[in-house]
Amino acid sequence: MFGICNHSQAAKITYLGLYALQHRGQESAGIVTSDGFNVSAHRGLGLVNNVFNERILKSLTGRLAIGHNRYSTMGSSTLANSQPLLVNFFGQGIALSHNGNLINAQELRDELESEGSIFQSTMDTEIIVHLFTKLTKSLDRQSAFLRALKRVKGAYSLLILVNGQLIGVRDPLGFRPLVLGQLGGSWLLASETCAFDLVGARYIREVKPGEMVIIDRKEIKSLRLAPPGRVAQCIFEHIYFARPDSVVFGESVHGVRVKLGRMLAKEKPTEADLVIAVPDSGISAALGYAEASGIPYGIGLTRNHYIGRTFIRPAQSTRDIEVRIKLNPIRESLRGKRVVLVDDSIVRGTTSRKIIGLLREGGAREVHFRISSPPIKYPCFFGIDTPVRRKLIASTHAVEEIREKLGADSLGYLSLKGLLNCVKNSQNYCTACFTGKYPLEVRHQTKYVFETKRKN
Repeated sequence: MFGICNHSQAAKITYLGLYALQHRGQESAGIVTSDGFNVSAHRGLGLVNNVFNERILKSLTGRLAIGHNRYSTMGSSTLANSQPLLVNFFGQGIALSHNGNLINAQELRDELESEGSIFQSTMDTEIIVHLFTKLTKSLDRQSAFLRALKRVKGAYSLLILVNGQLIGVRDPLGFRPLVLGQLGGSWLLASETCAFDLVGARYIREVKPGEMVIIDRKEIKSLRLAPPGRVAQCIFEHIYFARPDSVVFGESVHGVRVKLGRMLAKEKPTEADLVIAVPDSGISAALGYAEASGIPYGIGLTRNHYIGRTFIRPAQSTRDIEVRIKLNPIRESLRGKRVVLVDDSIVRGTTSRKIIGLLREGGAREVHFRISSPPIKYPCFFGIDTPVRRKLIASTHAVEEIREKLGADSLGYLSLKGLLNCVKNSQNYCTACFTGKYPLEVRHQTKYVFETKRKN
């Protein structure tokens, strides 16, 4: 997500911000702009540079804008489910972008539909809009948003465009990041600081868990949605999700990943000739592993960075085509070598098995697989689209069984203790995907409901 207030090129700046944040979602992209009275919008399926062009950006007028790249955890991948969500309410356009996942979405949707609300999408985000509009009958709009958000449970970082204002909100547990920046006389909000770097803005601070930031041309003010309390930031932002050049939860993502690699080398050493990474998310940890182990770092896999959503695959008779589209071994580096392969995580294990096969084919004599996170045994309900538990390989297989299935000579995961020793304020993180101890009560059927909706 990206938003800006008080800039003559609001749409173009937002486009650049979304471009920097493309890694957070590739299903659809959208921008809504406002001049304080009228709104303009454009949304489309696909990557940012496919959805927008110069003509479209010129049509998005106004000094206020919010944008969104979609990565679905609830709702199917259709244009109706793209964001920012825009509604017209008593002649006033209200737009909303959401990063996260609401765990009481089905309960609230059933209640709202029974009271006459009509939904245009299957997104949990739309629930917030319906709650808000119902409350405006008796409350001012600011109070209505605060009251509406107190009814939802789960993870949400939000950008809201209404009444010539840009509003940013982070849920009380702070699952997903949201940061505040400044560009001249303009204020910006974004999911990650790398978006500020691209547009030349200055990072000011994080939006705090449970904080609402309200920005207009004259001022910026802060309100509390909830008093300070327990925090449950997503540890996977550091492991995989965020870009390495961002600052997330007050720490350099690259710096944390290098620490993870160093700790992994300490906990799971091996004798080898070369350390390589699964590009790109494994690179920082591989550098840390090489540094701590004394084994040289090298490039054993090259990645094709020009793959879009619309790539047309050849006939399935071509073996392992999905991995070969993205990765290819560098035989000169691998031939006859004992290799340490570093990746951030293993989910189902199918891709890892194919990558190890590529390294063998490229001439690697041994492949020692090292993972810079603990085994993922439980699904996430707060904004990371991990599958149902039975599809997570570590939920049904011991480490040695996983090693055998992947075809590695050895397999080592970072311990949970080792992981938490690599971040500041380790008590402030959600690690439920490793432990099954969720910071909020999650109903057993929730993941099933979400999966069903994605298939509709």
